[in-house]
Amino acid sequence: MKAELVSIGTEILLGDIVNTNAQFLAKELANLGIDVYHQCVIGDNEERILKAFKEAFDRCDIIITTGGLGPTQDDLTKELGAKYFNKKMILHEPSLEWIKKYLDIKDNEVLEANKNQAYFPEGAIILPNENGTAPGAIISENNKTLIILPGPPKEMKAMFTNHVYKYLSQLTKEIIKSKTLRIFGIGESLMAKKINDIIENSMNPTVAPYAKEYEVTLRITSKEKSEEKCDALIKSKCDEIKNIIGEYIYGEGETSLETVVSELLCKKNLSISTAESCTGGMIAATLISYPGISEVFKEGVVTYSNESKIRRLGVKEETLKKFGAVSEEIAREMVEGVAKNLNTDIAISTTGIAGPGGGTEEKPIGLVYVGIYIKGKTIVEKLNLTGDRESIRKKATLNSLNLLRKELIRNY
Repeated sequence: MKAELVSIGTEILLGDIVNTNAQFLAKELANLGIDVYHQCVIGDNEERILKAFKEAFDRCDIIITTGGLGPTQDDLTKELGAKYFNKKMILHEPSLEWIKKYLDIKDNEVLEANKNQAYFPEGAIILPNENGTAPGAIISENNKTLIILPGPPKEMKAMFTNHVYKYLSQLTKEIIKSKTLRIFGIGESLMAKKINDIIENSMNPTVAPYAKEYEVTLRITSKEKSEEKCDALIKSKCDEIKNIIGEYIYGEGETSLETVVSELLCKKNLSISTAESCTGGMIAATLISYPGISEVFKEGVVTYSNESKIRRLGVKEETLKKFGAVSEEIAREMVEGVAKNLNTDIAISTTGIAGPGGGTEEKPIGLVYVGIYIKGKTIVEKLNLTGDRESIRKKATLNSLNLLRKELIRNY
């Protein structure tokens, strides 16, 4: 079974509104085992909307529209749905009563525009709107179904969840399930090369890579007649992938690198402190975004100047003179100093050149040293990062967290 999403509204075309409705509906339809191969956005224009209906129904069984159900003259979706199916519009008294109640108005105060929201194509299934004045509708004829939903996301999501989902679940016998593997520390092209055979030869489940900012994800999607069969297929494919690139997979589903690291720290009750130079407190801020981190996060210091490194962390002046602030030796003294001063199990330090100036041939922009201290053991990793100043700082932060994640898994 195939569906298409038609988002109606000139404001979406102009970029005044972000179309989050399509994202929500696509995911929900996937869960129902309904394929979505096309989406489109149409302005408030009768000719173009009718053309979109015709073209979509040539390709699919179900169209779901969002928008165009308001009280103004350019809200045309229901009327054009009726025109497409050659239905007349009739008043739905229960919807009119709901509109009156929702707006808290008397009979003689009902504007004609609001009353028009209670008219629907003859024979349509009416979808109540508990959060607004625009009910939705389902028109079905000759194995073609038009589902008309309001545009405001709060109204649309509730209407779909409370009414449409059950209707659609009776039409399909297949389930689509997906799992997302989140990957850091390897680029999309290299990852794809390593698991090329899996990507190319996987039909059910399918394996699709997606490049995101600073990381890569793999989505494994299966279609079967039960959740259990979907889960079994997905697990088998995930195990194949993990056998090849498992060291780069930091999590599954809707998570983040900082969440995974924070959860590990809290679960293992390991206290942590940070000493940052080039990242300027970004690591601390990232960790602090996790609720409950206060149980283990003790303090973060930004020691940007050499004087601060000496005063706050006990970095030796002779080390600075001999190796410079951006060096393996300084990263080591920084992380050991903050761990000792704050008496924490774990510490992270960063020192580097984020640019746009300050780089040399020996120490170019993007050179960063990350120090990790874990209960007496210190490691320092050298990074050569690219991008502008903010990008380098963000990459240094994420690489620091990933290095800590790997050490925690390895040692605990």
